[in-house]
Amino acid sequence: MSDLKLTVSAGIRDRSLCPVKAILDGPGVAVLRLGEVSVPCQSIPLPDNHCEVRFIVDRLAAGQTREYVATLGEPATGGNLAIQDDGAAVSLLQSGALLGTYHVADPNAARPYWYPLFDPHGGRCTRGFPMDPQPGERADHKHHKSMWVAYGDVNGTDNWSEEPGHATQQHERWQALLAGPVYALLDHELTWLDPAGDPVLLERRQWRVYDLPASSRIWDLEIILIAAPGAGDVRFGDTKEGGLLSLRVTSSMDAPKGRIENAIGGINEDETWGKRAQWCDYSGPVNGNWVGIAAFDHPSSFRYPTWWHVRNYGLMTANCFGWSHFTNGASDGTYVLPAGELLHFAYRVYFHAGDAQQGQVATKYHDYIHPPVVKVG
Repeated sequence: MSDLKLTVSAGIRDRSLCPVKAILDGPGVAVLRLGEVSVPCQSIPLPDNHCEVRFIVDRLAAGQTREYVATLGEPATGGNLAIQDDGAAVSLLQSGALLGTYHVADPNAARPYWYPLFDPHGGRCTRGFPMDPQPGERADHKHHKSMWVAYGDVNGTDNWSEEPGHATQQHERWQALLAGPVYALLDHELTWLDPAGDPVLLERRQWRVYDLPASSRIWDLEIILIAAPGAGDVRFGDTKEGGLLSLRVTSSMDAPKGRIENAIGGINEDETWGKRAQWCDYSGPVNGNWVGIAAFDHPSSFRYPTWWHVRNYGLMTANCFGWSHFTNGASDGTYVLPAGELLHFAYRVYFHAGDAQQGQVATKYHDYIHPPVVKVG
């Protein structure tokens, strides 16, 4: 085994519990050390005898650097995260406690969704209706299932609602389902079907969930869409009904009891709905604690920064196609995906204590799009 030095530079921002990654020469990282202390790391092999390693920088002040030593060899395993797969749903656990369950084959749902999801104090911060109705929750929009991916006009079919004639998403197979020392990866293939059951889109969807404290939990989502064989070009129509990343917060967080805030300073629905922003945050009271969920758009996403279909009644969803609704008819957001070409989206979901300011959402957004620089060697 051989060693490599990794120098992490904070840049102009203070860093706290910040995921980082680097590409190294070698088959994997067996041990990562900070001085004499072993640091959890997770690596995967890449072509040409390279590997990608990820780890968490706990704290690093602006302008500072820190040196780690990576010992190359058989990749490290183990850690606090674990996955339980029963075929219909995958439960993700951290030190034995449930972080969330991803339902991929619920016969009562049109498409996969995450539920339950928890705030930093252990409360359920996304709505349970209709899967698991909780006291005091709104009982509307049965297709708003906690956290999910959908869109309402795909080649003229409705893959958003669950009204008569709706389209569906079908989980096909897992490409990876693993839990390691730094993150869990849920990587699967899906097919978007029209109401007749014919394929319209093929999707590769990756969820990466980091082993972080409850105060700073992160879900990363990457979506790649391509037209299904025989479907030809696929048209994403201009509608407000949909969003590639969608969340419905528990009803106690609904504005104005709770608070919506976006990256350009908009507050609540009147100032955030249909507006274009790099991130949007929904916070409010859950069991006497103020908690929040922030959704970040990545610059690699199609039509970054996205527009937001976000409502005072608890919905927050990233929708880059519904321009006519957001501009009072001044423009048309319809997009035709040519057969054989890819459409890519990337998002981060950040669960935090407090409102957007208290949760340092703006700083955490820059951790996502401008992470610390890692120099190898």
